[in-house]
Amino acid sequence: MGFACGSPQPTSGKDTYQRRIEVETIGRDLREMQRVPLASTHVAAMRAEGTEVRYAAGEFVVQLGDPIDRFVYVEDGEIEVVNPFTGERHFPSTLGPTQFMGEISFLNGGVWALPMRAVKDTRVLQVPRTAMLRLMSEIPEMSDIIITVFAARRRRQLDERDGTLVLIGEDLDRNIQRVGEFASRNRLPYASYALGSAEAQCIATSCAIPADRPAVIFGRDHVVNEPTPDKIAKLLGLSFELADEEAVDVLIVGGGPAGVAAGVYAGAEGLSAIVVEDLAVGGQAGTSSRIENYMGFPTGISGADLVWRGEVQAMKFGTRFIMPRRVVSVERREDGKFCSTFDNRQRILAGAIVVATGVQYKRLPIDRLAEFEGAGVYYAATENEARYCKDGEALVIGGGNSAGQAAMFLSRSANRVRLLVRGTSLASSMSSYLSSRLEADPKITIEYGSSVRLLHGGERIDAVTVHNSINGSDYTLPTCALFIMVGAEPNTSWLSGLVKLDQKGFVETGDAVGADSPYATSQPGIFAVGDVRAGSVKRVASAVGEGSVVISKVWSHLNG
Repeated sequence: MGFACGSPQPTSGKDTYQRRIEVETIGRDLREMQRVPLASTHVAAMRAEGTEVRYAAGEFVVQLGDPIDRFVYVEDGEIEVVNPFTGERHFPSTLGPTQFMGEISFLNGGVWALPMRAVKDTRVLQVPRTAMLRLMSEIPEMSDIIITVFAARRRRQLDERDGTLVLIGEDLDRNIQRVGEFASRNRLPYASYALGSAEAQCIATSCAIPADRPAVIFGRDHVVNEPTPDKIAKLLGLSFELADEEAVDVLIVGGGPAGVAAGVYAGAEGLSAIVVEDLAVGGQAGTSSRIENYMGFPTGISGADLVWRGEVQAMKFGTRFIMPRRVVSVERREDGKFCSTFDNRQRILAGAIVVATGVQYKRLPIDRLAEFEGAGVYYAATENEARYCKDGEALVIGGGNSAGQAAMFLSRSANRVRLLVRGTSLASSMSSYLSSRLEADPKITIEYGSSVRLLHGGERIDAVTVHNSINGSDYTLPTCALFIMVGAEPNTSWLSGLVKLDQKGFVETGDAVGADSPYATSQPGIFAVGDVRAGSVKRVASAVGEGSVVISKVWSHLNG
């Protein structure tokens, strides 16, 4: 990373094998793109909206944590990225004439994650962010260049774990683990170091904090007390404050494939839209390491990458994303508007609501389950969780595609993976191509008729007791991690009483409630798409399709 300790390797980086099999990604290599200039017509359009500004040698153009409120295009001079821990140049390369500052957070209006200063007297063209977003929507060729470079920069930060956000002792502290999960699943670059490592000690010294305590640091001068995902989101500008009862055309609740697709099409149709998500954009699909049956990606794509592509598209069209926020209640006002209240008591008005909250895995009735959640029990299998399985034995509960994909992914780092299936076959619950791969993998064992009875361990889980219903036996298995991917419960408690739900809590739509659209609920103006909708096909492609199509019905409702 080039911090005060030189160039240490974060403990959570990808291994060489994972790099070789990387599936489809967004953002081409930055070295390929960094010298592709904007056309003279693009610069002329920016000049009509912007202002020429001069910076003296050594003067900071932006500081760490400043809001990204402008687009900065270099016309003459040189700008360098500054290491916030040492005050020295962070990268060997710098930005010169025809290049521009920023990365993908520009689209959503975050904050500058790294300081930047003029190496010598420099002249730039600065365009207000709102004006630049409008230009990008009007000039797609310019937008393509800018977004590709922005995405490539974020990709480099993620691949190299190069972020101003630094976690120390993530493996030992559950609060820091939650921050790491939030950052990882939202594709926010961060570095993670083991407590007591030379890198952690150097950074602690640089920040003047005790070297023997877990910590979350944002630059040298900001140590986060009692870290939570919400605090990190505010630091990074993801949880921006709205005016109380700010009005939008449509509020999209849920940032999974259905919600993000709705955000893309709402923005493309000129609707003001906000997507609110309580943990991570991507939803349950975002935890899938490899989706191979989604059209257009013959080599496969991770769920996180797929949804991130959609998020970038949606932001390009002006849709805003807020996280981590949960809608706790909704009421319909006399004027037909819907007033939604967030978990921070903030309220927002919307002419229509798209419910895309999906489903969540069930919390099984097992003693000590809550005690081990985050300490060996997980509901997602990403690189973040796979670290805890290296050279150990992992258990996965479930018989669906998500459980199968998790087992395949975990087998790369674990010595052995056991898939515990309650039933006697995978034929009705898992795609044939996936079950065939599981059966052929020598590191994976499928154990049918199996259910977990007991959890064992001290501060972390180290074994489980399994009951086999086929032969009636109980046996104990050692494990470094237990992944629960069974059952699907809809996230609809906040809708109770406002729209009709079925017996399992899924939202009823279409003919079941006498509506003229398969996505319309019993409450005019509220629509449901994706897994949360009763009778929907529980597949990523279906969710994306429903989220895309529903916006035409939203448009008709708003303009009817």
